[in-house]
Amino acid sequence: MRERIPTALTIAGSDSGGCAGIVADIKTFAALGVHGMVAITAITAQNTYSIEAILDVPADIVVKQIEVVVEDMGVDAAKTGMLSNAEIVHAVAKVIEQYNIPLVVDPVIESKSGVKLLKPNGIKTLKKELLPIATLVTPNKMEAELLTGIKIRDLNDARKAAKYIVEELGAKAALVKGGHIAGDYAIDVLYCNGNFREYRALRLKEGYTHGAGCSFSAAITAELAKGKALDDAIKVAKEFITKAIAYGYEIGMGFNPVNPIAWLEIPAQKYLVIHNLERAIKLIEDNGKVFARFIPEVQTNIVMALPKPYARGICDVAGVLGRIVRVGDTVKAAGPIAFGASSHVARAVLKIMEYDKNIRAAMNLRYDERLLEAAKREGLIVSYYDRREEPPEIKKKEGATIPWGIEQAVKRAGTTPDIIYHLGDWGKEPMITIFGKDAVEVVKKALKLISAIEA
Repeated sequence: MRERIPTALTIAGSDSGGCAGIVADIKTFAALGVHGMVAITAITAQNTYSIEAILDVPADIVVKQIEVVVEDMGVDAAKTGMLSNAEIVHAVAKVIEQYNIPLVVDPVIESKSGVKLLKPNGIKTLKKELLPIATLVTPNKMEAELLTGIKIRDLNDARKAAKYIVEELGAKAALVKGGHIAGDYAIDVLYCNGNFREYRALRLKEGYTHGAGCSFSAAITAELAKGKALDDAIKVAKEFITKAIAYGYEIGMGFNPVNPIAWLEIPAQKYLVIHNLERAIKLIEDNGKVFARFIPEVQTNIVMALPKPYARGICDVAGVLGRIVRVGDTVKAAGPIAFGASSHVARAVLKIMEYDKNIRAAMNLRYDERLLEAAKREGLIVSYYDRREEPPEIKKKEGATIPWGIEQAVKRAGTTPDIIYHLGDWGKEPMITIFGKDAVEVVKKALKLISAIEA
């Protein structure tokens, strides 16, 4: 018999732009391995910068959506988002209390663009009827101020507000989020069972937050649905939303959305990169005698980067730990595949991806003019940079030479080259770097060129 998958229900509004509301919640549930269900409270016509229209769903239809999924599939945990009006708040509170469902209340009151998403009479009903049955309430700074009347300027004020929501408004726990509270860290303050806890993450200078509140509360709900304790659920959710913000999508002309799928896609892409490199390294070692003659003094590495937007630094590029080395008349990978294992070749790939995001792999070989001539005969684009032209400020900066050189070579070619070489400099060995869409393609290019000069 198959094991039952945990189920989570989002009771919220739709977002036609796919950034927030039930859309963000369902993405989050799926990413965390929970079956998501919905009870739509309102239909909104919105994009990344505005909400043009709102159509409230009748309260009895909202209730019916909840009842049918509870009676068929069961609900391990639920969350609320946009509830729009007092009638919907009242109806939701009544049915949730009837079924005794663990409930996370995200008190959505106003959109990023300033549109009111909960009418004033709805706020009163929320405080009176829904918060007292909440397992957790997750307001941001502005929402917490509206619910408590406490002006929040710092963490101490956030603690007061969280305590007020529990001790005066009746929630079991309150988590006042720190995204809008100044500081180097985004610190969320939890008050539960008479105790305070803090959850912190380094504040991201670059990141997108449209739908962050929805996704964060949905992540907590998903973990509660799995049976996690509240503290553990919040810890996972904090890591989840930090990653979703860091790798948000650049889409639309307004507030860019978070990326809940990053939680799944990054490990999946890492697996694919490692698998491709394993095949590439096997191809190199199977042709070790061919490659041995083209291993430079600094040895060879072959690398492959994660796709955009996940490739941002050398830790997002996998290579061979210890490089590929000559062993007698053949070659062998000195160590395992690891992300961050390469510095020089990884920097070359990261730079060239700025011009063509599809070029994600590279391999360095000993300089041999015959390889360049063979490449030109094969119709490959060859370019170079001259290390003697390197500006003094670039030479002084650790790790800046290769990105500078790649930029020069791309400008010289007027397009993204297949091969970039340089003739070295004082104490610097001449080198050829072959680029490709993946590591296997790079090795096949290299083999074709070597075969061409040895035919």
